Amino acid sequence: MRRAKAAVGSFAFLLLAPGVVAGLVPWLLTGWEVHLRSPYWMPLRIAGVILIVAGVVALLHAFLRFVVEGLGTPAPLAPTQDLVVGGLYRHVRNPMYLAVGAIIVGQALFLGQLILVAYAATFLVAVVSFVHLYEEPTLRRQFGEQYEAYRRGVPGWWPRRHAWRAEEDP
Repeated sequence: MRRAKAAVGSFAFLLLAPGVVAGLVPWLLTGWEVHLRSPYWMPLRIAGVILIVAGVVALLHAFLRFVVEGLGTPAPLAPTQDLVVGGLYRHVRNPMYLAVGAIIVGQALFLGQLILVAYAATFLVAVVSFVHLYEEPTLRRQFGEQYEAYRRGVPGWWPRRHAWRAEEDP
């Protein structure tokens, strides 16, 4: 029952938070209008599609980890019961934020819309501030030394090459 509630809550939060940030706001800013149609822009448009697809896959994977491993949601109102450290979280502590950023930058490249580059930069400042001021202190209080060991072993923003294992912590 707890896993079903976590799945429903996570899906709702997926639509609400990343859906608005990486879907609704970019659409409001651009109307999905392609500005650069020149064949010279095709490599950037292809790179944009790759970033969008990779971002969506990573985002869905990260949300699934919250349901399966954490027995909760990414939403602060319904947090996980357990610290999520599996899957992509073994490489980087903030894969959801990186995934949403990749989707926004991918849209900027695909559409040739510089406004989305500025929006991506604003998003980055906002999430780094949120993580530093709210998420990390909250996780530190909730999970104590388990979170500190994880934090020592896994970088926040630049993925490590090899998956972290808890037994690596000195």
